[in-house]
Amino acid sequence: MTPSQTIDGHIGATEPESHSDLPVLRIQPSRGWVSLKLGELWEYRELLYFLIWRDIKVRYKQTALGATWAIIQPFFTMVVFSLFFGKLAKVPSDGIPYPIFSFAALVPWTFFASGLGQSSNSLVGSANLITKVYFPRLTIPIASVLSGIVDFTLAFVVLLGMMLYYRMMPTLNVLWLPLFLLLALVASLGVGLWLSALNVKYRDVRYVVPFITQFWLFVTPIAYPSSLLHEPWRTLYGLNPMVGVVEGFRWALLGTKTAPGPIITISSLAAVFILVTGAFYFRRMEKTFADVV
Repeated sequence: MTPSQTIDGHIGATEPESHSDLPVLRIQPSRGWVSLKLGELWEYRELLYFLIWRDIKVRYKQTALGATWAIIQPFFTMVVFSLFFGKLAKVPSDGIPYPIFSFAALVPWTFFASGLGQSSNSLVGSANLITKVYFPRLTIPIASVLSGIVDFTLAFVVLLGMMLYYRMMPTLNVLWLPLFLLLALVASLGVGLWLSALNVKYRDVRYVVPFITQFWLFVTPIAYPSSLLHEPWRTLYGLNPMVGVVEGFRWALLGTKTAPGPIITISSLAAVFILVTGAFYFRRMEKTFADVV
């Protein structure tokens, strides 16, 4: 009798019976915490590419303005912020013209918020696929977040145009920009994994997500600078991962004097913690998705 093995916590090994040479396949659910099986994501990379492309096409299917919405949303939010916070409330902007000060923050924020909203409902939206075939379920929320790169690119082009209009040239700090974008992606995916797994069991989550996003918007220094806070509160403010992202974007592109400093370290640690715990919780609940969704 050969020793039993477990594949992905779902399928046990074959055990030849003593009276026959025919293998017996034993199917059993996983128990407790299971490994992330990240190697499977590489094996199913073609499926991941397909899901990303599917999400991009579905997002703007049968829309009159198409991908232009990726520009309209942050741009008009910037207009509203500039009017109420910049003109009326006279909120400081670290010596930067308020429109580009807020838009430089709204570009990564929109990427984060869009990925969070799409990934939180991604499993429920792919119910037919989940119940019919096995594949690493992690690919679904990952694809939802990565598909937002297209929207980010379009909005970022507008940001570069605004920088030319205000005659602001980036310095060598711009080389840090991909790392700040990666930090936004990690934060969005981490929260998305938590919410997508919870949304399968508790459909109330989809109603809570807009409130979470709106609250998160105002606790992130988008309409105001983090320099309004003094140490050590400014560093602790970095426990919000998007604080490091927003301040990093402004520093890298606009050359603000308020360099992120320790905020980046705190925000990075917070984002990685959310991602790792979210991934393990997602994998723990994965065995119930097909039955509940």
